[in-house]
Amino acid sequence: MNKLLNYFKNVGLRRFAVMLFGNVFIGMGVAVFKMSGMGTDPFSGMVMAMSDRVGIPYAIFIVIFNLLVFMLELFCGRHLIGIGTVVNACFLGYFTTFFYDLFTAPLGIPEGIAMRLVLVCLGVLICSFGLSLYQTSDVGVAPWDSVSLIMVKRWPKIPYFWHRISNDLFAVIVCWLLGGIVGIGTALCAFCLGPFVHFFSEHFAKKLLKAA
Repeated sequence: MNKLLNYFKNVGLRRFAVMLFGNVFIGMGVAVFKMSGMGTDPFSGMVMAMSDRVGIPYAIFIVIFNLLVFMLELFCGRHLIGIGTVVNACFLGYFTTFFYDLFTAPLGIPEGIAMRLVLVCLGVLICSFGLSLYQTSDVGVAPWDSVSLIMVKRWPKIPYFWHRISNDLFAVIVCWLLGGIVGIGTALCAFCLGPFVHFFSEHFAKKLLKAA
């Protein structure tokens, strides 16, 4: 118990709050993205395609996949494991469901292509903003998100957004090869998450954490 209390004391209220709000924004962004009906984010699409191919239900397979990637995080990026890892793994789904129900109750699911494209763009921006908060707080990230950060530490001369793009493109390719659904939203996520996360991290999240 003392170790746990000391851990939260070292984390600090500001960093914990930034991480928590980051996950809330990610959940909001995924909900908006889901409303567009134009494809899932690269990671979800890849895992869904893999689960269909091996015949294991998605809810079970994603746990297995995360455990496998967690082994990489454990050995190569142990410093990236923390309370943020737990919050993202345990509560992100609930945040997404909450905002999806909140938004669709009064608005329903849009049918026009223009509105759906607007939602895709909004979803990418909101997710990027949330990712920048939750990753920059440096109190733990999910296994898949840790891969890009591990790569940054291994090859620091290459900007974060290139590492993120490469990982998302890898997920898109695997999803496509396994017969998964690759939509406009999936492609936008693959190319835009990295640059936008980098932008929000440099111009907002880092300044927020340094503020008095």
